[in-house]
Amino acid sequence: MQKTLSLVLILLALTGLAKTDPPKDSIDLMIGQMIMIGIGDFNLVDSSKPIFKEIKEGKVGGIVLYEKNILFESPKPELALLVEMLQKNSPVPLFVSIDEEGGRVTRMKTRYGFPKNVSAQYLGDMNNMDSTRFYAHQTASILSSFGINMNYAPVVDVNMNTRNPVIGRLERSYSENYAEVIQQAYEVIKQHNRKGVVPVLKHFPGHGSSQSDTHLGLADVTESWQLEEMYPYSALIDSGVVKAVMTAHIVNSTLDRSKNPATLSKRIVTGMLRDFLGFDGVIISDDMQMGAINNEYGLREAIKLSIEAGVDMLMFANNVHDYERVSASTVHAIIKDLLFEGIITRERIYDSYKRIMKLKADTGLCDDDYYRSLKNKLRVYN
Repeated sequence: MQKTLSLVLILLALTGLAKTDPPKDSIDLMIGQMIMIGIGDFNLVDSSKPIFKEIKEGKVGGIVLYEKNILFESPKPELALLVEMLQKNSPVPLFVSIDEEGGRVTRMKTRYGFPKNVSAQYLGDMNNMDSTRFYAHQTASILSSFGINMNYAPVVDVNMNTRNPVIGRLERSYSENYAEVIQQAYEVIKQHNRKGVVPVLKHFPGHGSSQSDTHLGLADVTESWQLEEMYPYSALIDSGVVKAVMTAHIVNSTLDRSKNPATLSKRIVTGMLRDFLGFDGVIISDDMQMGAINNEYGLREAIKLSIEAGVDMLMFANNVHDYERVSASTVHAIIKDLLFEGIITRERIYDSYKRIMKLKADTGLCDDDYYRSLKNKLRVYN
């Protein structure tokens, strides 16, 4: 059943039907594909958790893993089982995503038996492409071996402000030279693509010059942002290797006078990324529960603005307190209400659905034997 439904969905996305209005009964599943959700605090498979029901109902397009989901006494077998069960319950194979940049931003730490990874700054300072290739291949290979098919890396923020609390100080940027950022990121992207792991460039249109952390609140880069922060996106998109981009929650009044964060800005997401740079892949929001969005906008308004802006997948990572968590069902219901009220069109949802399904097909997730291949891959950890 899972294989048949997956095949039908991808045929719908890639055939001439893409030019017509899709069947009404598929709207729930199309909306579900737009939702990227954190699974919560649990790290052992528990089919009673609400996320499994929501996945079965087709309300989830992808999930986000955190370190808390890997905290096992024997992490590798349990992680393999968790990924297998998440995919087994989904009518359409999920994007299983993680932040595995290296250095300070890593979930698969050495204390859990995973190999050491290094920061972007370390690789940029070393400026040795053999080293970059080695670490990128290592990361992509490990992720692939656990069925993790999407990584929120590389960071292509140019290190304009070395004292930036969320980029520079955490050694997440390869360099203050945009050409070096491009060179390093290109190799990381290639290694991920070769292993079937989608690399997600971040944070568009550039977070490197900010002086504050969008996890905590709004970061206005109007006075500090420089055009060369866009150069890595322009060059890498033109190279044809970029499949997914993450938006930043930074405010830039020069680019959008509305002062909405980039994630909620149509001028930035559609006007710059889609139209000006010509990017036709999947656009993913940064976590919609970060302070820059959560503290300033209501849930419904944030969802509405992000979809209107042109974001394809809305991330609710649920890496927050219990009372702040948002379920996939809640996000799904809000999007459906916006559709029925005529605020968001069916065509707009279908546009994102087509891009998401194309990326899943290109990554092999819609292959007829995908689930069987995944089980065989994960069996080595059992």
